[in-house]
Amino acid sequence: MEKVVITIARQYGSGGKTVGRMLAQDLGIPCYEREILKMASEDSGINEKLFAQVDEKLKAGFFSKLVGNVYSGDLISPESENFVSNDNLFNYQAKVLKELAERESFVVIGRCADFILKDRPNVISVFVHAPKDFCLEMAAERHGRTPHEMEKFVQKVDKYRADYYKYYTGHDWLNAKNYDLCLDSSKLGFDKCVDAIKGYMEVRMK
Repeated sequence: MEKVVITIARQYGSGGKTVGRMLAQDLGIPCYEREILKMASEDSGINEKLFAQVDEKLKAGFFSKLVGNVYSGDLISPESENFVSNDNLFNYQAKVLKELAERESFVVIGRCADFILKDRPNVISVFVHAPKDFCLEMAAERHGRTPHEMEKFVQKVDKYRADYYKYYTGHDWLNAKNYDLCLDSSKLGFDKCVDAIKGYMEVRMK
């Protein structure tokens, strides 16, 4: 198989991460998510805890209150006081993704990877979504929250993801035009989502 990268963006509770990991296992290639943080830390020399702190800052509206800084590929010099800024932490994650895409096939979950790698012909971008009730039901299986708490949590996470995406890409996270393939996991189920992505790959990569 020629090198191919599949990026998975997903609504919380849609099972997009599960679909991505199933796809990677089926194809026999790595699946990266938080592993990118460790790689970026090793590449930059910046403590991995700083990457994790930004990654876990699930504050609804945090990025929407700021002027966007669309990713351009530049790195900030270690001599700069902004070397460990949120923007530069993102830049190093993007650098790692680009280097990985040069040398191997993989699946990546989130990380605005569809935008970072958008100019590469061997990249397939997927958005996994589902109706609210399905997402809440799936999310409730992992968390011991009340239905009301769960609904607020899911909304908060998706709001953060949308704001984060808008801040670094300038695009709307939910816009289907950003992706090659949009899949409703509630209608297909996870196995058929994997089949749909593989079917698209077969047609696209010929």
